[in-house]
Amino acid sequence: MGSVLMVRSHKRYVTLVFLFSLFLCVSASVSHYSIPEEMKEGSVVANLATDLSLDVKTLNKRRMRLDIIASKKYLDVNKETGELYVVEKIDREYLCNTKLSCYLKLEMILENPLRIFNIEVEILDINDNAPQFRRDAIHLDISEATPKGERFSLSNAVDPDVGSNSVNTYHLNGSKFAELILIKTLDREQQAVHNLILTAVDGGTPARSGTASVIVHVLDTNDNAPTFGKSVYNVQVLENSPIGSLVIDLNATDLDEGSNSDVTYSYSLYTSEKTQETFNLNPSTGEITIKDMLNYEDFRIYDMEVIATDKGANSLSGQCTIKIIVEDMNDNHPEISIKSFQTPVSESIEVDTVISVVSVSDKDSGDNGVVDLRIPDNMPFKLRESSDNYYELVVSEPLDREKVPEYVITFTVTDRGSPPLSDNETMTLELLDVNDNVPQFPQSFYTIRVMENNAPGDLLSSLTAFDPDLHENQYLVYFILEKEIANTSMSMLFSINPENGNLYALKTFDYEIEKEFLFHIEARDSGSPPLSSNVTVHIIIVDQNDNAPVIVSPWRAHDGFVPKPFWLCKCVRNWDDYMFAAMVS
Repeated sequence: MGSVLMVRSHKRYVTLVFLFSLFLCVSASVSHYSIPEEMKEGSVVANLATDLSLDVKTLNKRRMRLDIIASKKYLDVNKETGELYVVEKIDREYLCNTKLSCYLKLEMILENPLRIFNIEVEILDINDNAPQFRRDAIHLDISEATPKGERFSLSNAVDPDVGSNSVNTYHLNGSKFAELILIKTLDREQQAVHNLILTAVDGGTPARSGTASVIVHVLDTNDNAPTFGKSVYNVQVLENSPIGSLVIDLNATDLDEGSNSDVTYSYSLYTSEKTQETFNLNPSTGEITIKDMLNYEDFRIYDMEVIATDKGANSLSGQCTIKIIVEDMNDNHPEISIKSFQTPVSESIEVDTVISVVSVSDKDSGDNGVVDLRIPDNMPFKLRESSDNYYELVVSEPLDREKVPEYVITFTVTDRGSPPLSDNETMTLELLDVNDNVPQFPQSFYTIRVMENNAPGDLLSSLTAFDPDLHENQYLVYFILEKEIANTSMSMLFSINPENGNLYALKTFDYEIEKEFLFHIEARDSGSPPLSSNVTVHIIIVDQNDNAPVIVSPWRAHDGFVPKPFWLCKCVRNWDDYMFAAMVS
């Protein structure tokens, strides 16, 4: 065995181990040197002439040369000084990869005489490489349903250095192994991606490190149910809206992803068939549209419950309630209903008497359903509201059938919508007659001239009265009011037709006996009680020249007075006759 020689060069250390033995002309000994990698070019490793006890002056003459076995020429020998020096920087990692030991085997050859020396140079590792990960980013897919404590292996870092200069620890969890430990369950909906930095540190002095991004993608599980923006929706829609009109666009959201967040919509069993027949629910979009015509007067509020279900393996669902309120339009005419109507009524009906009861209605609401009822002006009636939407038609003034025998009453109802709608009903009110009018003669005094010597039964005159009442109230009966003249009743001299008032003479009158008659005729109606009136009739008998003159004996007066003789006519018809009769003979 030999001795160990330490050589300092450029603050680097070289260790020489010299072993020698001679076998023929080839040295069986191996000279062993240790040098660090990355020594600068020209750095002296050792003085082979000194270590091998060679005469420096003969080295050139003996044609000393250096052969490197199975490697490129990193080292060479100075033939003048015998020094082994670095020709090219040595990269241990390149030369020996990941081997723990790395040697360069050399042969130094001398001729005359021939001698071969075996030299072994150990290349020592220095911490000239930082750990490196194969990829700059490590992607991990971890389900959010993974329980805490689960471990996940990561790609190790690679450090070409060896020994303590190689990877010593990882900074993420402080382990010597690159693994990820889940210490808390993941929630993709809170954070879908976690970005971590994995650091690999070697054990060199000073230590070197390398990093890689660890990107954890949290895989979704169907752990969220679809949710609506509101639990209850109140929607107003006008009646008579066109079919297909959009009512509401539901948009349920699911915090999951993929099929776990794909939502379909459906009605729940709570939703009535009527509602489902009226509104269409698009299962894909959640749009609710009108499928059938709406009518506020038929149905005002629709309640429905919509369920949103995701398409996850274990599907989850959420629901909401929708109240659709149909708004009224003024599309209904107000209506009139005649509950009672008295016709005919007596003309003597008292003021404030109820003639009719009328109800009004309008299927609309609000102002559209508020109605006003009226009747024509200038009528002896008025409307009086008795209760909600009920009116009484009452007499407001005394009635007189003789002035107005009937009334045509039109009830007009109008709502307060815009534009207003109206309707009307027409009723005819007839007045029943009461016996409230006495018979009336055209004149209050009649003078009737009758020629003497008339024939019995002659029509003297027609005394007709008028009664404005109706029926039996206007049927008149005529009477001669009895009056005796010289013990003679008027009914023995005259006769009146009780039905038409024709006055007849029952006898022949003689002017020379009867000059005139004065009596009363009564007209009486057939009402109950009957009413009557009378008229005065003056019958004047007109003289005819129906008597010849008569001469009578002269009259002698006593006491010697003798008047002049004259003729006295029995009947003087006129002034000329009188004058003639009074002529003095």
